[in-house]
This record gives sequence, structure tokens and C-alpha cells, in this order.
Amino acid sequence: MNEFTLMVMILMIAIIIGLFIMRSNLKMPIRHIPSSFGQSMTIGDREVQEDNLGKLTAKEGTLLVLADGMGKKYGGKIASRIAVETFIDLFKEYKAFEKPQYYFRKAFNAANRIILNKLDGRGSSSVAAAVIINDTLYYALVGNIKIAVFRNGDLVPVSEGHTIDILAKQKYQKGLITKEYALKLLEHHRLYNFVGQDGFHEIEFFSQPLPLRKGDIVALMSDGVYDTLSWREIESELSVRSDAQSKALKIIERVNLSKKPNKDNASIVLYRI
Repeated sequence: MNEFTLMVMILMIAIIIGLFIMRSNLKMPIRHIPSSFGQSMTIGDREVQEDNLGKLTAKEGTLLVLADGMGKKYGGKIASRIAVETFIDLFKEYKAFEKPQYYFRKAFNAANRIILNKLDGRGSSSVAAAVIINDTLYYALVGNIKIAVFRNGDLVPVSEGHTIDILAKQKYQKGLITKEYALKLLEHHRLYNFVGQDGFHEIEFFSQPLPLRKGDIVALMSDGVYDTLSWREIESELSVRSDAQSKALKIIERVNLSKKPNKDNASIVLYRI
């Protein structure tokens, strides 16, 4: 056997081994596959749908994003779209599965900068993002979108948000304002923090990663949902034996059927473990 023939045989063996390894990797089970995902939204009584949502799934886990825009004419709609696109675009670049808090910080600041540059004060947005890795929840938000976990019939909020009443509660607990002044501010639900403003700086992060159990449902809701429906009504729909998409549709159907006047845009994203 000459040297050329030997080299050809070695090369063929290497190719066969490489193909076998590739085939084996393709057959490896994905560690984390979303068992159920649902989303739904309604324009309510508004002229423009300013909510936007997005989802990205990889073998390491899942990203959920919900943005609730506000602004002049179509400013809110554009701002919420920019926010969702920014979070998705930066998802892999900043290795969200390895350093969730670092990713959240980069994404929120990038969204704020892009919205300011493109809209110059004509639009802004509340944004909430959740990353689920190995059945563990990491989240961050700016604004008044609620993040909650439904477990054993109870929907438990895990986020607070950036409204005047929440700020008053926090300052009272720290002894920075009187009880009387705090009680007055509890009636105010106006936002004081959102992306798309020069003064943006505060992000609400998870204090500790939240372990999730089989059957848990992670919910992201705009204020059009939780201001229109009672917590009990939302829990009632989440308790029904159905897939996450059916649950999301039923909750938004309840919003549409509500007799509450001047209904806002309403959106919900559900992820079932």
C-alpha cells in the first residue's frame, strides 16, 4: 500500500467518524423544550394597538418579552416594537443564559437609547422580560407590566413595577415619607419610569432566581388585563384544563366582554412548565 492510498484511507475514516458524531448529536434530546406557550392581545377601546410581544426559544431555555407603548400618534406602537426587537436581537449576543442580569441591563439600556434616538420623546414603553432556564425564572422590568406565577390555583405576582403608588410604599417602608403622605400617593398609578426617556435608570430585577415546578404558568400581563379583570377572574381561566394558548385567548375574551369603559390595549403571554 503506497503513501497516497494510506492518506486517502485515513481521510475517509476521519470523515466517517465525523459524520457519526454529527448524527449522534442530532439525536441528542434537547434539554429544555417549552411544554406550552400562549399569547393574545386586544386593542380595547383605543385607536392604535401599542402593545407588542415576542418569544425566542433555544435548547438552553426561553425568552418572553412584553412591551406596552405610549406616545403621540404611533409613537407608542413604534416604541414597543423597538423594545421587543432589541431584546430579541441582543438575546444571543449577550449570552442571556449565562448572565441573565447582564443581558437584561444591556437590553433595557439599548432599547432606551434606540427609542430616544428614533422618536425624540414622541414614544416610550413599559417593558417586561422573563428568561426561563432549566425550569428557573429570571426576570426584569421597567414600567407597569405584571409578572406573575400561577401555582396550585393561585396567581402570585413576583414583580412590583414603577408606578407612583409602589414608589410611595417603598419610600414609606424606608422611612423617607410620612404615613399620611404615603396614603395620599397610593391613589396614583401613574408611571414614573419607562424606556424612552432621558431620566431612565432604574430596572427592577429578580432578587433571587425563582425555581418553577411542573404545571406552573409564568404570566406577563399589560395593565389592560389586570386593570380590567379581577385577579380572581384571571385565576379562574388559568385553572381550566386547557393548553396555554386557549387560556390566553379566554382571558382576552373576558377583557373584550367586560363592560368597563375606555378599555386600554390588553396583552398577555403565558408559559407553562
